[in-house]
Amino acid sequence: MRVGRIPYINCYPVYGAIDRAIVTLDANLVDGVPTKLNHAMAAGALDVSVISAVEYARDAARYLLLPDLAISCDGPVRSVMLFSRRPAESLGGGRVLVSRSSMTSVALLRLMFEEVWRTEPVFIPSDAEVSDLVRAGTEQHDARLIIGDAALMLTSGASELAADYPYVYDLGSVWKEWTGLPFVFAVWVAQRTTPVAGSLAVHAQLIESRDWGLEHLDQLAAQAAVATGVSRPKALEYLSGLDYGLRYEHLAGLTAFFGKLAASGRVPNGSLAFLPAA
Repeated sequence: MRVGRIPYINCYPVYGAIDRAIVTLDANLVDGVPTKLNHAMAAGALDVSVISAVEYARDAARYLLLPDLAISCDGPVRSVMLFSRRPAESLGGGRVLVSRSSMTSVALLRLMFEEVWRTEPVFIPSDAEVSDLVRAGTEQHDARLIIGDAALMLTSGASELAADYPYVYDLGSVWKEWTGLPFVFAVWVAQRTTPVAGSLAVHAQLIESRDWGLEHLDQLAAQAAVATGVSRPKALEYLSGLDYGLRYEHLAGLTAFFGKLAASGRVPNGSLAFLPAA
């Protein structure tokens, strides 16, 4: 079994016990940014993985959702941010750099410009990982979408580059204000062709590791602080603000997002399908 893992700190609560050998995962872990794991799952190179929510919607016939496992927020997410030099409503015709690392964040940002801010910027694919922050000013732009650890570093003051952007939008907060619902950024899925027994075993191990992680967020926050330079309290605030379940309220948010994408022709109409229970 090959299992995908995003190396951002927001995945620490799911994989922390596995990394510490507290929980045994009967699989090989493969690290990659969201888009890399999306492509690997689409190519059949992974059996189970966390993927962008949009990748599931794009090809739902290929995947089965793992129950009660996702990365979501119900308000601020703190790691999916639009940093802008002027108000979002005034960015019509402006250049907005969008991260190549996340399909879901880019799709959500496009919807917000269309339906919330009612303006049409020009979207430019760009890089926005931690290692790219030092090059933030080298590409001409009016705003940029930054995700993951890099966004958290900017919002927490761990990077001086935040001063270049007087307008900052947390996409989790904007979605909550717009819809009143939680937003699901990433889900865990299995290939429909993967033997169910193997997928169920991995799912159980991920849930066990997730449950350990949620009980030890202070320990994981200390690890995150070392990895990013963000203070331990800020890292703990961040991890505590995320939800790693997939309950009714999250499914309502996920369905609303997919419905908006389908209405605009960005993904096919479909339905959610879950890995069957043991």
